[in-house]
Amino acid sequence: MIKWYEQSSCKKYAMKFEKAHVRICGMGKQLTIVGGGLAGSEAAWQAAERGLDVVLYEMRPGIQTGVHVGGGLAEVVCSNSLGSRLPDRASGILMSELKLLGSLLLEQAEASSVPAGSALAVDREVFSGAVTRLLEQHPRITIMREEVREIPDGLTIIASGPLTSPAMSASLIGLTGNEHLYFYDAISPIVEAGSIDMTIAYRASRYGRGEADEGDYINCPLDQDQYKAFVHELLQAERIELRTFEEGIKHGVRAGVHAFFEGCLPVEIIAERGHDSLAFGPMRPVGLRDPRTGRRPHAVLQLRQDNLAGTLYNLVGFQTNLKYSEQRRVFRMIPGLGRARFARYGQMHRNTFVNAPQILDSTLQTRVRQDLILAGQITGVEGYLGNIATGAVAGINAARLAQGEGLESLPLETMLGSLLHYISHADAKDFQPMKANIGLLPPLAGLPIRSRRERAAAHAERSLAAMRAYLGNTQIAHSHLV
Repeated sequence: MIKWYEQSSCKKYAMKFEKAHVRICGMGKQLTIVGGGLAGSEAAWQAAERGLDVVLYEMRPGIQTGVHVGGGLAEVVCSNSLGSRLPDRASGILMSELKLLGSLLLEQAEASSVPAGSALAVDREVFSGAVTRLLEQHPRITIMREEVREIPDGLTIIASGPLTSPAMSASLIGLTGNEHLYFYDAISPIVEAGSIDMTIAYRASRYGRGEADEGDYINCPLDQDQYKAFVHELLQAERIELRTFEEGIKHGVRAGVHAFFEGCLPVEIIAERGHDSLAFGPMRPVGLRDPRTGRRPHAVLQLRQDNLAGTLYNLVGFQTNLKYSEQRRVFRMIPGLGRARFARYGQMHRNTFVNAPQILDSTLQTRVRQDLILAGQITGVEGYLGNIATGAVAGINAARLAQGEGLESLPLETMLGSLLHYISHADAKDFQPMKANIGLLPPLAGLPIRSRRERAAAHAERSLAAMRAYLGNTQIAHSHLV
C-alpha cells in the first residue's frame, strides 16, 4: 500500500517506506498505532481527524489470536453488547461523553445496532465492516497488516489488547521494568435462532422494557426441579484444562497466574459458589413472567440477538470453559434449547493488562516515555465502551502532543475521567481491571440524600456538564493541526 502525504509545514510531498515503519516529512505529525481493535481504531480516527498521519498496525488476519474470527478492525468477541443506553447508568453516561468527543465507533455501533431492550448491542460483522471501511478510506490513515514485535520509536499508541503477542509483551516489560498481570476471560456460546423451541421459550424484556411489546430477549424458563438438575450437571461437566502461560509468554513475563476476572466469570465457577448463585446472577428471573403460567419462574436463561438478520442469539452471561461436547449436553437441558444448534461454543482465553498504577498517568501516557501512550484493555479498563473511550483519549492526546500542547486529565466528575484516574491511582498490589461504574464518581456534595436512581441521574447531569466545560476550555473536540 502506498500513500502520498502533503505536509503544509514543508510544502512538498515525501514518502519513505522502511521494513516495519513509515516515516513522513513533518516531524512530530506522525503517529504509529499498534493494534486495530476497538481502542486502536478509535484512536486512529481521532488522531487523523486532528491532522496526524496515522500508521495503524494490525497483525490479523496473517497472525490470529485464537479468539478473533476474521481480520476486520474493531472486531467484538466476548459479547455483542456495549451496555445500557439509559442515561443514568454508568454505560449510558459514558456513551453521552463519547458522543461529545465525536466517537466514530459509538456512531457506528448505533448504526449497526440490533434489538436488545435498553442495551446497545451490535451486529458484529456489520459493525466491524463499517469501521474497517471508514478507516481504510481515510486519507490520513495507512493500515499495515503485520505484527509489530517491538515498541516503535516516536509518537506511539499501544492498543494491542488482551491478547497482545508474546514479542510485544516482552518489549513492554523491557521498557517498563514491570511484569504484566493476567486473568482468564471467557466468551458465551451462540445458537441458531431457528433451533430454539419457541413453544417453551418466549420473548420478553425485564419489566417490559424493549422496542416491541413482546420484548427483545428470548427467555428460557426453568422451574425449581429443572434448575436443580441443570446446576448438578453443570458442576459435574468436564472442563477444558487451562494451560499455563509458560507455553505462550516467555522472556520475563510472570507465568502461571490463573485468576478469573470477577466481571466475566464462567457459569460453572459461579455455580460452585452456591446452589442458588446462578439464580441470583445471570439466571435471575426478576422482572420476567412465564406467559404459560403467569408467574415468575425459578430461574431464566436469556438469549440476546447477535446479528441484524436475527438468525443468531447469544446466551447472556453464559461464559464457559466446558468442553464443547459438554456444552451441547448440559446447555440443551435448559427448556427451549433441547435441540439447540451451536454456531459458536463458549471458551476461555488469556487477557493481558499492565499494572497501570505503576506505569500510566491519567492521560494514558507511560511514565517512562511521554510519547508512548497505552489504550484499551491492556490498560486495565474493562468493557467495550471503556476500550473505545480510552482509544478516544489516546488519539486526542497524541494529537495534542504533536501540536506541542500540554495534556490535562479529564475532570473526575466525568465517568471517563474517574475511570482513568482509578486505573492510574489504584493500589498496585491488588490491581484488577475496572469497568465504568457510578461508584467511581466523587460524591454529590451539598445535595440531600436521594434514591439510588435520583442519585445516578444527578451524577449523569453533573458528568455531562463537566465534560462540556472541559471541552470548551481545551477546544480538543474541534482542534486540528492543519
